[in-house]
Amino acid sequence: DRRLTDTGFSWLSPWLMTRRAGLAAYGRMTEDRRFRAPLSYAEVDPARLAGLFVPGGHAQGMRTLLEDPVAQRLFARAFLAGLPVGAVCHGVLLAARAKDPATGRSVLYGRRTTALTSLLELTAWNLTRLWLGRYYRTYAATVQAEVTAALAEPGHFLAGPALPVRDTAARPGRGFTVRDGNYVSARWPGDCHRLAADYLALVRSHRRSAATAPTESG
Repeated sequence: DRRLTDTGFSWLSPWLMTRRAGLAAYGRMTEDRRFRAPLSYAEVDPARLAGLFVPGGHAQGMRTLLEDPVAQRLFARAFLAGLPVGAVCHGVLLAARAKDPATGRSVLYGRRTTALTSLLELTAWNLTRLWLGRYYRTYAATVQAEVTAALAEPGHFLAGPALPVRDTAARPGRGFTVRDGNYVSARWPGDCHRLAADYLALVRSHRRSAATAPTESG
């Protein structure tokens, strides 16, 4: 949406627009040959995955991902295999909807997580709905409400500080993430410098463990 990158949201732009450094990083990523040759969910070979990360997004553009049963099964398989997995914002809904075939419950059942909080989602909606309508409301229920319903206990959803502050590359500690085993989650773009560092640490830890694990002989 060009409002996130170019035209802005009037006086709300400092909070809602994508930062220039983030746009530049995205531009570099789009030049990568692998980015330019995406696979459908059905084409992904789970056996070749080294990890799986689910980004966030706004409004109707996210629903094709969040509601896709193949994507849900793919996430569940990676999660249950112990691969490094992560999600942010609306992306956590895919994790909540991914089912463990052995139990029929969400793979997040028994885990701790965060996601886009109701406070963040409803605040953005109420501040912008006069000219953006339901842009910030993907579903009738908030992300926090649906994710919490998939957990073993409501207290397993961790909302973080009530007044979030955007982190930076130099100050990632301003961000908020939740790590539980092989899974790390965050709430909104303002957490993403810390989230990137935490997910990278998770991937590196998994690689070290895999490299030192005993191999079967025979």
